[in-house]
Amino acid sequence: MLERGLQPDYPSDALRQVSKLAEPAGVDDKSIRDLRALPWSSIDNDDSRDLDQLGVAELLEGNKVRIQVAISDVDALVKRATPVDSHARWNTTSVYTPGGIFAMLPERLSTDLTSLNPDQDRLAIVISYVVLEDGSIESPEIYRALVHNHAKLAYPSVAAWLDGEGPMPETMGNTSGIADQIRIQDEVTARLRERRHEHGALNLETIEPQAVVKDGRIVDMVPVEKNRARELIEDMMIAANEVTARYLTESNYPTLRRVVRSPERWDRIEELAASFGVTLPPDPDAKALESFLRRRRKADPLRFPDLSLTVIKLMGAGEYAVNLPGEEPIGHFGLAVRDYSHSTAPNRRYPDLITQRLLKGALAARPVPFGSDELNELAAHCTQQEDAAKKVERQVRKSAAALLLHDRIGQRFDALVTGASDKGTWARVLTPPVEGRVVKGFKHLDVGDRIRVELLEVDVERGYIDFARVD
Repeated sequence: MLERGLQPDYPSDALRQVSKLAEPAGVDDKSIRDLRALPWSSIDNDDSRDLDQLGVAELLEGNKVRIQVAISDVDALVKRATPVDSHARWNTTSVYTPGGIFAMLPERLSTDLTSLNPDQDRLAIVISYVVLEDGSIESPEIYRALVHNHAKLAYPSVAAWLDGEGPMPETMGNTSGIADQIRIQDEVTARLRERRHEHGALNLETIEPQAVVKDGRIVDMVPVEKNRARELIEDMMIAANEVTARYLTESNYPTLRRVVRSPERWDRIEELAASFGVTLPPDPDAKALESFLRRRRKADPLRFPDLSLTVIKLMGAGEYAVNLPGEEPIGHFGLAVRDYSHSTAPNRRYPDLITQRLLKGALAARPVPFGSDELNELAAHCTQQEDAAKKVERQVRKSAAALLLHDRIGQRFDALVTGASDKGTWARVLTPPVEGRVVKGFKHLDVGDRIRVELLEVDVERGYIDFARVD
């Protein structure tokens, strides 16, 4: 982290600031609504303790559904230019590694006072919208409220239950109305998802192995797979981020957008599709690309994650950009949305905290709390630090994979070639899902080839894994 310009430790003045906080933020405005009685719930990872959002749904006439997303009011306790804010502003994101979590905010805040923990009252910014039968959105509204998390749920167990492959999660069964809530949210977010894909949202899938740690040792690497519960939350949050961006624009406020520009290397994406016998239009076309990807997923699910990764690299990385009132937004090519900001994770991402402060300013009809130059500097800095954090996470994942395999030298594995160029040939072992370089027997190999490899050597510190082809 230090080598990448990130601060792994909190400054002493930030820790002193947190030590003086005795309780969560209280109601400070008569306009704050009391919505604690609504059946709010959270769905996150099994081990998540920094809960940023809650959801609740309400059936309306005409097969419409009102969705309300409550976002933790982090700004209520983390004020601008305070020591805690300065540290968060520098790192701009939490960093998640097998060796530990380096949270953007101290744990006393992110896992307690500003976390939407179960059975606790918390201040929140609520983003409300109505989803129609065709997946379109109307009646957006944003306001401050007091909320209460009635059930803390986890992705794996909720997804298994929704798919009919597991029992109802115990917490869900113990809380009246939550099961019905999740069923409604699952159905209505499927509408949102289908509409986005009709407009060209890309259905990509990559393999990012997660280390399984037991008694301080890495015992396995498992892929983090998409499931219905994850998709439910993703689609609910994408819609909330769209509503947020539009609200700020309509309030004549600038917005800090998350953008993915039209691919500059579209010609290479065309060539990639042509290698599968598919002709894409000469200009970037998200709908045509999504159609191609959908067919490839169905035809070859084993190799689809590697195809997805290639497309992602050719599209280019996402970035933060400022959109001023009256400007044409850049949009997000991968999500096929025109208006999109990051607003739903202020405990973990500083851009979301910036957006939260913009929202609170707009709600109170105050002057814009940031100047244009400051926002542009923040956009560039957040993009840079997010990239640095991803590199740290990727490096430590590679080291974790090497550590897992360090005592398996000489073992053989089934693998899939994931890269073949002048720079080297790479293969991904199917079980455990780790990637390494093929340093012997790589001639004539091409992406997608299924091979047998023998583990030759690992370097844990650098995250190197070397294979030899043994077919």
